[in-house]
Amino acid sequence: MTRLNGKVAMVIGAGRGIGRATAKLLAAEGAKVAVVSLTQANIDAVVSDIEAAGGTALGVRCDVSSAEQISFAAKKVVAAYGGIDILVNVAFDPLVVQASVLELSSAQLQRNFDMGPIAYLRTMQACYPHLKASGEGRVINFASLAGVTGLTPYGPYNMAKEAVRALTRTAAHEWGKDNITVNNVMPVADTWGAAAADVPPPANALARHGSPEQDIAPVVLFLASKDAQFLTGYSFSPDGGQIIDAAR
Repeated sequence: MTRLNGKVAMVIGAGRGIGRATAKLLAAEGAKVAVVSLTQANIDAVVSDIEAAGGTALGVRCDVSSAEQISFAAKKVVAAYGGIDILVNVAFDPLVVQASVLELSSAQLQRNFDMGPIAYLRTMQACYPHLKASGEGRVINFASLAGVTGLTPYGPYNMAKEAVRALTRTAAHEWGKDNITVNNVMPVADTWGAAAADVPPPANALARHGSPEQDIAPVVLFLASKDAQFLTGYSFSPDGGQIIDAAR
């Protein structure tokens, strides 16, 4: 459990679900982890879990729709740990993701972009000097298979997540010379909890949602590690085989 010894990871959206699972796994593998989220109680709980397991964590409250708060968060992490080697962008606003194309307002679309590709762009810009100084920087963004398939009624979410994929590919081209890899993860995951009876099983080959802890966070760990040093600009789909149908 030492694949990330000496590394500093900043996980945006680490207060719950996939972000929480990712923060805890990266810490378990030796990284110093900045737990960045909006809700202080969630931050405190994740930091407490990491520290109880023997890891190192710093809680940072941040509204990622604010450029000023993102800048402050990055500076706080660097002040505490001396740099940033790994940036993971998971955050989004789950309350505004649904709308048909006919009903979609510009305000709702803007909120999805503010919490998605615009926020990711700002965190990437804020972390870039430190990722470059690392000599082996890693950026892992969360896009979505929903955007690839045009899942309804998730018009604003799909549009924002496809913009994340474009941002990732572009940054992969531009930042490759700095030995920074930039990749996407597009999961199909149980972010509601296994007891959510009203969530139907997905139409994938394995007929289940992925576990944030067992199925999704390990993919992020791989991309954050030296094992993925020659992979950049890709969209990885830990989805139980759901992309098989999307590719038809």
